[in-house]
Amino acid sequence: MIALGALVIITIPSCDSWLELTPPDGLVKDEFWKSKEDIEAVLMGAYQKFASLDEKLFLFGELRADLITDDQNTANEQRLIMEGNIYPDNSLCNWSNFYTVISYCNSVLKYTSEVMEIDQTFTEYQKLGFEAEAIYLRSLAYFYLVRVFKEVPLVLEPTEADDADYYLPKSADTTILNRIKGDLESVRFFATDDYGTLEENKGRATRAAILALLADISLWNFEYEDVVNYVGLIEEMGFLLLPANKWYDNFYPGNSLSSIFEFQFNSGQEQWNDLYTYTYYRNRRYLASAKALELLSSESETNPELYRGRGSLRMDDAAIWKYCGIAPDGRSFRPSTEQQDANWIVYRLADILLMKAEALSQLDRYDEAQQILDDIRSRVQSSPVTVQRSRQAFEDAILNERAIELAFEGKRWFDLLRMGRRNNYNRKEDLIQIIVEKVPSTQRLVIASKLTDQYGWYLPILEEECERNSALEQNPYYSVYMTE
Repeated sequence: MIALGALVIITIPSCDSWLELTPPDGLVKDEFWKSKEDIEAVLMGAYQKFASLDEKLFLFGELRADLITDDQNTANEQRLIMEGNIYPDNSLCNWSNFYTVISYCNSVLKYTSEVMEIDQTFTEYQKLGFEAEAIYLRSLAYFYLVRVFKEVPLVLEPTEADDADYYLPKSADTTILNRIKGDLESVRFFATDDYGTLEENKGRATRAAILALLADISLWNFEYEDVVNYVGLIEEMGFLLLPANKWYDNFYPGNSLSSIFEFQFNSGQEQWNDLYTYTYYRNRRYLASAKALELLSSESETNPELYRGRGSLRMDDAAIWKYCGIAPDGRSFRPSTEQQDANWIVYRLADILLMKAEALSQLDRYDEAQQILDDIRSRVQSSPVTVQRSRQAFEDAILNERAIELAFEGKRWFDLLRMGRRNNYNRKEDLIQIIVEKVPSTQRLVIASKLTDQYGWYLPILEEECERNSALEQNPYYSVYMTE
């Protein structure tokens, strides 16, 4: 379902103290929305619901890209997506949990003013701060939805009863992106820079987190000057690129000096994730691809990734290491008490700086883009790369650098999709070639031909959702594909 009731009526497990306020079961409007604590409880529920999507965020960002491959225990639905055999009954096409996050945020935005009239201790400053957080999470959810599905329903209001349904049609991706960018601009000055604890400063929507999302949306929209401006503001805030011997601190213990926003997990507080489970090599679910091994291999004389390569992979068995270890040695595993504690990083400084480099290169500001590449590489003791002064050459160099720095962090597919869309789909054949590398050889020509339709780069709407909501129209690529 797209929308839930106006009230959050589930019990959400607690995390750290800043996530302990949770609404109990069975509440109705007359018994809730009485205090700022009620607002905060629902807001924390939105954070936790979004965090619970960590596996989907990984899969959406990696399955169809070129850095992972399947293994003997890869789920069949996931293998089908990797192979280009995508059908509307695949459970990964279920967007309902994203809309749950959106519903929580819509409820917060609807009821803050009413609660302020009841709770005399609820200040305007607190209200604006909570609204900024809700706008951030709702916008981040929509940004994922647009990049995964392209066109989705734009729901901006909660329903007024638990049994009410919204039957909304899809909105154009441009409409949604313009809306969320405007929303973020309207609240970015109301977000705080300091919530009081490290976990909150890295795990809640700060001004830097909002600017990072604005930069990411702008890059997706090819609004390059905006990217440069947003990232410039973040650079003034004191985040640091971690040097070689500290680079792995991004992943263990996490919340590093480079981190801008990451979803928090703490198994001691009964908030668990699946990162360790689906990347632990003995579970045989995903392996690094030949492309990843080539980029990250510490044996390469031309590209010695001594720190990032060792920190991302166990080279001897192509196992993903970032979420399993406590050190970049491929041997020191997380203890059992911390195996479900790895945070899901949404934005960190290297990611943001490489966004800026990409934007600068598309503006023909090659020297500035080269300097960012040099800074990113030199701080992990990797040799510099010499890039021909052209937009496409820099695009390739920066996408390679992003693949090395951000491997297995759910970024790669969206980077490739951005490449394929740029300049009126000038490089769509390059994207199609990457997609079909995982397709069985007997199907490659057929699927490559079909993927000239760019709607095939996005997932279909779940079949059950289309049956439930007659206002929805299936992604046209799959309407044609399913009738052939």
